[in-house]
Amino acid sequence: MHQDTWTPLMGPRLAPDEHLTFTTAGDSQSAFVAWFARGLRVALERQGHTFLAPDTPPVEGEPESPPARLVLNLCDIDRPRPIHRRGQGTFVVTIVEGEDNRRDVMKAAYPLIVRSLANMVIYNTRVNGVLESHFVTIEQGHYTIRLDSDEETFFDHIYRRIQPLACSHLVINNQFTPDLPDYLWEGDEATRQISWAGKQLDGMGLLPAAIPIQEYLSERELRHVKRLYGIGGLSYGNLSARALHDPRYFWMSASGVDKGRLHTIGRDILLVTGYEPQNLQINLSVPPHVEPRRVSVDAIEHYMIYREHPQVQAIIHIHAWWRDPIVSTEVNYPCGTYELASEVAELVRQAPDPSRAVIGLKNHGLTITGHSIAEIFQRIDGMIVPQVPMS
Repeated sequence: MHQDTWTPLMGPRLAPDEHLTFTTAGDSQSAFVAWFARGLRVALERQGHTFLAPDTPPVEGEPESPPARLVLNLCDIDRPRPIHRRGQGTFVVTIVEGEDNRRDVMKAAYPLIVRSLANMVIYNTRVNGVLESHFVTIEQGHYTIRLDSDEETFFDHIYRRIQPLACSHLVINNQFTPDLPDYLWEGDEATRQISWAGKQLDGMGLLPAAIPIQEYLSERELRHVKRLYGIGGLSYGNLSARALHDPRYFWMSASGVDKGRLHTIGRDILLVTGYEPQNLQINLSVPPHVEPRRVSVDAIEHYMIYREHPQVQAIIHIHAWWRDPIVSTEVNYPCGTYELASEVAELVRQAPDPSRAVIGLKNHGLTITGHSIAEIFQRIDGMIVPQVPMS
């Protein structure tokens, strides 16, 4: 992870057309949803994406074709059916037709993410006769495209919103090795700083989601969100610190835990020891007696930053914004993807001082690097805006 030996990471190994495939699923009876799907398919194919016929049985004796990168799940709003994903890297966009002049779109659309097990919902409503397509995601909030131009231009705009889904690659595989030295089973000063920081962020009200999901989901749905999307106790965000015993490694908060209560090594805080690009896999060292949790989905982003910048000793990611103007990512890549991590790492690289950078993640939050967790907290005092701007 030292800069004098730093070389760019190898990107995901792709089949020639891996990022160019999509299909449809679902059983919507809506003529509007069928029209929307046709228009979006044309836009996808115009951009070079290949349509895979749904439910095509494999030919006997031939290997099964790889799963589509993107699935358009066509649903009726009162029957949002989940689909079975054939591959971990498949992203699902659920498309529905809502009632006209719907004002509280978030309340209507957000539960559909859970009920259809989607990465994104496109909720369509006509407001005063004008079609509005509302994009809602589990962590990136809510933004809108209106049909105020010709259909081709409209669907090109729709495509640009979902293109990051079609072309991105999740780095969420975890390889646990039960070889953490026993003197680290109870943690060290770095893990204690992470635990302290989680409590501080919780007390500052910076760990809950950027949108109040508890207002849109029942308790049962909320429990399902926590399991599926790695959210624990409405606790988004993550924290990490470079390991004191080996600067090649770093400690990071786990996925799906309450960041205000980080205690157990291997379950709440994990030691990241490497990344394997061939398998899009994060390597972790854990105590042999602990059933480990998965590390935060943003581990690949932190790995890239620590690897290139030895002066970076801590990183905090929160779903909030900065009071003053800052640079931010341009594309809404999903969390946990190689592409988002690469874009954030590039902005850190371009910062006047990469070791003290504040980077905005579009429609999502902040990544802040520092010389220590305490130093980051000194800098964010009075600078945080709780609401993430959506665009």
